[in-house]
Amino acid sequence: MIVVHPVLETYAPEGFGLWPVTEIEPFSWLPLSGELSPAEVGTAMMCIVSCNDIEPDGSRPPRPAAPLDSFLHGLLTFDSLFAPGGLRVTDQSTGAAFLPGCCDGLEDWRDWYQFVGDGRTLGFGHDPVSPLAERFGDTARLTVNAEQRDSPVIELPVADLRHLIDGAERDLTAFHALAADWSSRYLPDHCAAVTAALARVLDVPTLVSPVRA
Repeated sequence: MIVVHPVLETYAPEGFGLWPVTEIEPFSWLPLSGELSPAEVGTAMMCIVSCNDIEPDGSRPPRPAAPLDSFLHGLLTFDSLFAPGGLRVTDQSTGAAFLPGCCDGLEDWRDWYQFVGDGRTLGFGHDPVSPLAERFGDTARLTVNAEQRDSPVIELPVADLRHLIDGAERDLTAFHALAADWSSRYLPDHCAAVTAALARVLDVPTLVSPVRA
């Protein structure tokens, strides 16, 4: 059985105290869905915000002094946002896992739809680990590491892969709704702006219905 999940690369939350987070292994993958606990959502949000916590340049407003406002400043003022991760494809029968590469971001996950649509080869990352997605007719071939001659490979029909990508999109949409509700609880003064920024990070539609206050 082959499964596809949107995943976020996470880091250990040492010394973080702006909102509740969960203990995790450093540089592990957190699957995103609507089933996460509040602490897991907090961990995901911590990692996403941290990735965009960069000193402002002359084109952006100065960083606020308050710790929470300062931490959120990049997420709320950058035009281009980044979150390390992407889609993870796992063949549960063999244990082979096709992981996002070192340069991949969740904001680019829709490139997979282009792949199943026109068959254009997708490269993820670079040496020493270079995941590679290729299409041969109606078959998708996912090489876990193109730098290795004996790399594990996952093959499946393109139609099945598209169906699995649709499921990953539903997971991202559900996570966005869950994170919006989480933001209304833990970031009430920034909820609308954080929810809109997160939609851009995940490349999902912005919520039009109000979240719980």
